[in-house]
Amino acid sequence: MKTKLFLALISSILMISCGQDPKDGDRTISSDVINVPATASGKQAAPGSAPNIAFEEEKHDFGKITQGEKVSFTFLFKNNGGSDLVISNALGSCGCTIPEYPKGAIKPGEQGKIDVTFDSAGKSGLVQKTITLTTNCTPSTKVLTIMATVDVPEED
Repeated sequence: MKTKLFLALISSILMISCGQDPKDGDRTISSDVINVPATASGKQAAPGSAPNIAFEEEKHDFGKITQGEKVSFTFLFKNNGGSDLVISNALGSCGCTIPEYPKGAIKPGEQGKIDVTFDSAGKSGLVQKTITLTTNCTPSTKVLTIMATVDVPEED
């Protein structure tokens, strides 16, 4: 009997200690806050005050290249917004597409560049690859595209 009472007491203590403190309230973060530039207060950013990334072109076609050739292109952009633009990541769709991007903040009105190198080794025919940027803009991702027609040289 004492054992059952002791187990009931321990179970009750554990259940109470694992409960949420009502004064803490809900501590979840809305996904709206993550995807929308906002002030530290969590309020929506004023129109025109958020960063805005604008590219001169979002797609580039290298045309015909020979298999094994490495080609590069620079995507130029400007921050047309009212606050600092930050690119937190740039990811190629495969290991053959390597992007380089600015690691610091791009001030309003400043320009920047994304350098992309494509290695055609092992590729043939029409090839299309993407570079996905993660930024503090709305929307938070931007996709750039490169294309090439890779010719396989004939063996002698």
